[in-house]
Amino acid sequence: MRMTLKALAALLGYPSEELKHHAQEISDVLREEGALRKPALAKLQPLLGNLASDDLLDLQITYSDLFDRSRRLSLHLFEHIHGDGRERGQAMIDLGEQYAQSGFLLDTRELPDFVPVFLEYASSLSPREARAFLAQPAHVFAAMAERLDERDAPYAGIFHALLALAGVKPDAEALSELKERQPSDDPAKIDEEWAEAPVTFLASAAHDMGGPTGVVAKIRASNRAVSKDAGHRETGA
Repeated sequence: MRMTLKALAALLGYPSEELKHHAQEISDVLREEGALRKPALAKLQPLLGNLASDDLLDLQITYSDLFDRSRRLSLHLFEHIHGDGRERGQAMIDLGEQYAQSGFLLDTRELPDFVPVFLEYASSLSPREARAFLAQPAHVFAAMAERLDERDAPYAGIFHALLALAGVKPDAEALSELKERQPSDDPAKIDEEWAEAPVTFLASAAHDMGGPTGVVAKIRASNRAVSKDAGHRETGA
């Protein structure tokens, strides 16, 4: 499961030349580790195909249109769970402390609830621990999968894969509540929501780095039996 989580973290990063170049390698990792069954792997193939063949600028525009222009598709978990409530800050601190206690060091530009970072941390856990960790925001993953499916966006495959790895059904009450208070996708209202939302100067950092920095390199390094502790120190380097 470890390599699969790293691969999914890489796929959910901002498209880069490195990611395009290694799309086939990531596909091979997903297939060879065997953590995902064929139906989940099949849902990832459109995204892998696009990364391998599409123009980089087109990939980046698609990514930004999905994840930067709609709070419904935010890649920050606590955006969905807490919105702009005061609980969000404490939840961020608690999650960051959980990472630190496990020796998982974040780059200062990264937020702990950014899904690729969340998956990187999960990849450092045992399979049993990782499943339990993924199960906690399963209702968010389910909502994201549904919303991306509605847009025919191939990134939906990532969230279907995460649900498969978690191995649980999302909490129905939590999912229903999340759907009830989901932000509008009306363009005018989106602009209004973002204008009213607190400015987070860290939010675009991952784009500057092409997603979680060095994820593809770490996938390759792991295949060369580099130690897990060394992989943690490299996160965000």
